[in-house]
Amino acid sequence: MLGRRLAKRLLSNDELIGPSGNKEPLENLTLVDSYKSAESLPSDPRVVIINANICDNSVATKVIDDDVDTVFHFAAVVSGGAEADFNLGYQVNLSGARNVFEACRASTKVPRVVFTSSLAVYGGYRDIDDETPLTPQTSYGAQKAIGELMINDYSRKGFFDGRSLRLPTIVVRPGKPNRAASGFASSIIREPLQGDPINCPVTADTRMLVLSPRRAVQAFIDVHNADAHKLGLRRGVMMNGISPSIGEMIEALKEIAGNKVVDRISWNPDEEVQWMVDSWPWFANGNRGHSLGFKPDDSIHEVIQNFIDDELEGQVRN
Repeated sequence: MLGRRLAKRLLSNDELIGPSGNKEPLENLTLVDSYKSAESLPSDPRVVIINANICDNSVATKVIDDDVDTVFHFAAVVSGGAEADFNLGYQVNLSGARNVFEACRASTKVPRVVFTSSLAVYGGYRDIDDETPLTPQTSYGAQKAIGELMINDYSRKGFFDGRSLRLPTIVVRPGKPNRAASGFASSIIREPLQGDPINCPVTADTRMLVLSPRRAVQAFIDVHNADAHKLGLRRGVMMNGISPSIGEMIEALKEIAGNKVVDRISWNPDEEVQWMVDSWPWFANGNRGHSLGFKPDDSIHEVIQNFIDDELEGQVRN
């Protein structure tokens, strides 16, 4: 979902910081995924689409050749899936990521590599900042933390110029629900707006750090374009978000779309989802992100309205 939106933004911008350290024209863009996209992909002569699995080592070495300047690495088994299937989580999130890193290492260039990490690398803390230690309490969080350490080490050795972006929960995700434990945060907004009933598995006072797809895509471009010297040896950067409670999110939905839409939400607690969400931070203050120009959304109202405008063509199904 984010990869598709980033691709569209990159093609629209038509340029990106290149090996010279200056903005250079975007000549080619290769999109790789193990599944065919449920959404339309950009139609552009510069785009090549490949359906393949990065767990196959030959895929990364075939795709990442000496002409590649930048790699954005999104592929992952999401939180709930990684917790439910331990082997699959490590196969994709660790071994698959290393296949990508090794292919970048083998390049005669020193490509920029942007690794998608998560605030799940922090466990047991309600408030986090740039100095908070990484103490993941889920397999997904552990796999992302290991990926970050690899990014640091490969960058230290000069194999590539890596940076990791720690994302909060992305809201509102379009499409169908996935196995992410955080997926309900999108569902309780998306489904009611589209005329469908949905269950909320956590309490109304549960808080979540959230960020809209619009802001997330811009953050990926910003962290890619950041000066490596400013990042230093610690290549992981926290992306700040806003921290509404679930009750506040639903109240904002009611103010924007009305009671009939909100009445489509039911409440049925799920202890495992509640435990997983409670293991993630609720509040973040990342000064490094601020210094790089990262900007969170102004309010949950803005997040919901952006989804209506971007994905529903401004129409709410009443």
